[in-house]
Amino acid sequence: MAEQPFVSRCSGPLPPRQLLSVHIVHAGPAAATTALSWGRLLGLQGLPLLLLFLLAHGPGSSAPPGPCRPLPARSPTPPAPPRRLWPSLSHRRSPIAQLRRHSRPDPAPPALPQALAKMAAVRPMAARPAVLCRVAAHSRSILTRPGPPRPRGPLPRTPWTTRGPPPDQLARVVERRPVREQVELDSITYEGRQHYMPGLARPRFPPWDRGWRDPWHSPGPRIEDMALRKERGCFICHQRVRMLEGVRQAQWLTKTKLVQGLPAAVLSIAENPAYQLQEQEEAVHRAIAHARLWETTEVSPRREKYCPVLFEDLIHLCRSMSMKYPSLARRMLARNYRIAATWERESTLLQIRGLNGILMNSMTPIPPIASKEEILATKDHVLETFYPISPTIDLQEVNVYQELNDTGFKDGYPYSHPHTLYFLESANNRPNRFRPEQLRAKMLMFAFGNALAKAKALYGNDPQVLEQPIVVQSVGTDGQLFQFLVFQLNTTDLVSNDGIKNLVWIDSDQYLYESAQCVPEVKKKVVIVSEWGQSTAGLGMVLDVQHFQLCQRSGSWHAAVVQVLNQPRGLMLALAPFLQESLKQVLLPGSICTADVLHSIQAACQA
Repeated sequence: MAEQPFVSRCSGPLPPRQLLSVHIVHAGPAAATTALSWGRLLGLQGLPLLLLFLLAHGPGSSAPPGPCRPLPARSPTPPAPPRRLWPSLSHRRSPIAQLRRHSRPDPAPPALPQALAKMAAVRPMAARPAVLCRVAAHSRSILTRPGPPRPRGPLPRTPWTTRGPPPDQLARVVERRPVREQVELDSITYEGRQHYMPGLARPRFPPWDRGWRDPWHSPGPRIEDMALRKERGCFICHQRVRMLEGVRQAQWLTKTKLVQGLPAAVLSIAENPAYQLQEQEEAVHRAIAHARLWETTEVSPRREKYCPVLFEDLIHLCRSMSMKYPSLARRMLARNYRIAATWERESTLLQIRGLNGILMNSMTPIPPIASKEEILATKDHVLETFYPISPTIDLQEVNVYQELNDTGFKDGYPYSHPHTLYFLESANNRPNRFRPEQLRAKMLMFAFGNALAKAKALYGNDPQVLEQPIVVQSVGTDGQLFQFLVFQLNTTDLVSNDGIKNLVWIDSDQYLYESAQCVPEVKKKVVIVSEWGQSTAGLGMVLDVQHFQLCQRSGSWHAAVVQVLNQPRGLMLALAPFLQESLKQVLLPGSICTADVLHSIQAACQA
């Protein structure tokens, strides 16, 4: 009896999933594996997959006798989510990597029956559009055909991958091909039109000859072609050089012995009352107040403003004594002058040149400070070294230079002797200012440079011990802290460390004043003002602080005095002793109008 279709032998209709289960059970594991593998490969689902099972079963296969029994019912489970052929777009892999992953075919199934081969030839064309649509949706419009995965391991070992291309192939690639001869064409420029034209080339004009040399626009020669270029390098010390080791480094470079404190000859002049001004403390007091309080309309003046003003005021006080000492009138200040001094130190060529501080010149030189015995005693002094640091570590090394010694003034200049060199560190920002140690080293270097240039102008360039030592003074300040230096040049033989050495006296870190309080500090019942404040401030502290603060804010400084003078006569007589004692304690010595206020109070009490 011919075998009936499998569906007709079932006792009743079954769902497709259950029919699929029945066929898998009765067809056997081998047929089930074959059908599922080729069905997934061809994209078959539902009824086409069932027909595939029927064809794979064949007329010669054994069918289960009798009506088929469905599988025992399972416990109800929630429906599983539909299986996605492609992962979600939120996956970390790129679309191309996903295509490569899902385009791999399943393991090859067993031998394909003849009927299954016919089905495979018909079905793929119907199954491809759905697959390609899914590929296009998830690959951002990139269509790829499924194929074998790309090899991820090393390249196969071939002669090209192991030993490289053959020599003939390599020579063919490397050999230079002949360049075809280029025909020069004249470019059409807008030179004749004398204005820019789009599409036309830019004309090239010959360099313009001015007929004279312009240093700002003339190209200079190369360094190798410069006339002043030398093979031996020279170390330059200019005004922006900051000595790493400070005064010790400057001592070694100038072959100088250091003596702490100012010499006795200078101290005797400073301490002698005959050389002092009348009311000298009050005059200096006014100079400081002028520089820090009265010169500017700002609340707190900047250092670059008050430092030069203070210097000019102090120099003016010195000039005011020229009537008493006429020699002070034979001096002159020089600004923006340039100096050049060259010397050799242990086979190292050194030079000081460029701008430096403000120089006061004199018609007569300063007499020597140290005696001949003190000069001869410097032979036994040993200069301090700071190995392994090189003494020229901060200096600028150049190869284009000129060995020059110049004082900065022409021959016949009446004020030809250097007297005192002033350095003003007036930079507002602290990093731009020299530290006190660096400032003292700078003062020593340029005082030595001015003295050496003058010595070579007087005695020649030959190294020798000077019969008449040259003395140069130097003062450095930042507007509050002062540095004083006296340098005496004894010898110009600076090559070796032996022999007579130069001398320097340094008095460092001298404060002209402790502080300058430009803005009054107002506390509860107390007003703290600077030393140079108005006298009415002290009067307000004694009588009525609140009223004084109100007057101070409104700018009426005289209101506090008016308040006192308008009191009854009996109250004034009672308060007079107290006011006098209080004013003496509150107002600092040397304050302005102290005597006037006391006189006003006494006159009011007597009236």
